Amino acid sequence: MEHTWLSLVPFLIVIGMSIWLKNILPGLVVGLLVGSLIFTSDLLEGITQTVTYMVTTLSDKTNIKIIAFLYLFGGLVGMMNISGGIKGFSDWVGTKIKSERGLLGLIWLTLPFTFMMPMFRIMMIGPVVKSIAKKMNVSKQKVGLTMDISTESVIVLLPVATAFVGFMVSLVEGSIGGLGLGMSPYEVFLLSILYNFFAIVTLVIGLVQTIWTRGGENTYQKGEQEQLEEEEHEFHRIGIKRELSLVKAQPWNLIVPIFLLLGLSLYLLWWDGSAKGAKTVFDAFSIADATFVMLLAVFITLILSLIFYMIRRQTLHELLYHFYDGGNQMMEAISLLILIWSLTLSAEDLGFSNFISSTLGSFLPAWLTPATIFLLGSAVGYFIGSSWGTWGLFMPLGVSLAVSTGASIPLTVGAVFASGAFGALASPLGDTTITTASIMDLPIVEYARYKLKVSVIGGMISIAFYIVAGLFI
Repeated sequence: MEHTWLSLVPFLIVIGMSIWLKNILPGLVVGLLVGSLIFTSDLLEGITQTVTYMVTTLSDKTNIKIIAFLYLFGGLVGMMNISGGIKGFSDWVGTKIKSERGLLGLIWLTLPFTFMMPMFRIMMIGPVVKSIAKKMNVSKQKVGLTMDISTESVIVLLPVATAFVGFMVSLVEGSIGGLGLGMSPYEVFLLSILYNFFAIVTLVIGLVQTIWTRGGENTYQKGEQEQLEEEEHEFHRIGIKRELSLVKAQPWNLIVPIFLLLGLSLYLLWWDGSAKGAKTVFDAFSIADATFVMLLAVFITLILSLIFYMIRRQTLHELLYHFYDGGNQMMEAISLLILIWSLTLSAEDLGFSNFISSTLGSFLPAWLTPATIFLLGSAVGYFIGSSWGTWGLFMPLGVSLAVSTGASIPLTVGAVFASGAFGALASPLGDTTITTASIMDLPIVEYARYKLKVSVIGGMISIAFYIVAGLFI
């Protein structure tokens, strides 16, 4: 398409309407419709194309696995809720944690058990953290930000055993192939971790925020926004909330399923990777299909947990009712993800990646190339809300510019990965933002705006680092 700048229009509509309405769903629908109308230049064909994008999205194997994982995990959380597992564990942990610092510290302490996949980690710890935060009157936004920073900023810095490693290495391999660097794609990837300045800076910010927060008994008062939200939803799901408040606290009804899920996830990651030819555990974790493994693990855990709960005298009817209720609580996040994936397809048909590539050219000086790639990638990442999408768009462009300008390739690759991390953390369209906001009962746009302040500070510091590193490396 000749006028590729029009590919920006759907994203501008989404961001603008989300800020105006304080709700992201209407903007996504309108943005997708407008993108389809621009592509087809016909009203009926545009509506048809909109539905086609959604059908295509739902036909993607990876997308449908993510959707199934979200619903099944939500159902598992619902079962843990009605069986008293979350209430029991929250009561027990609540006796140990007396301060805001203790709660934020707990989030970091869960990392060794939940580092494999961002959505897995957030859904694993979110319900428990939310329950404790509510009892202690701690800001849900601050708790959510700590969860997101400890998730996105850490997982992208780990060289093995995460859902990201295989994809990131494959992007590097596809971009540096034939350049004769004398380094393997994995070596370039390892070096680039040192230059993912945004992830490193936000990680430091998150740790400092945790250490320097109040250490004594918490006296936090709800902000005006949270009070308004609570009053607005005073009668929302009041029957189920009343029912859950009456269940008997039984911490083992959470502990057993959670450790079962963790154990199955680690074993199945090794099993799937070994079946694909891996010789070591780390290799197995790197090449395993993490999305499918997490889905398989939660499916098996659901079956075994159902049996466990029935042995402990939980009624089948009650468990199934709350399984569906828990899954349905994730339908907002699922609907938003479907629309976001569809919007991305529309933008590509409009020539979004071509527009980004053609506007840069190859006029940049070598020392400015990494900083420019990070800045532009972060802007695009904010619009599309996907770290993987940002990496896919900018890795070939970043490596090409590094070669043409003489910039450091590992430094530029690190800048690409950092830009995706910015988008995933800051964007209201990001799956991390949507999932955390859904679990913590936060308005998505308001929560994204809250996170944007920290993200911009981290981004500005990162740009300075990239300019300095570009001058000396």
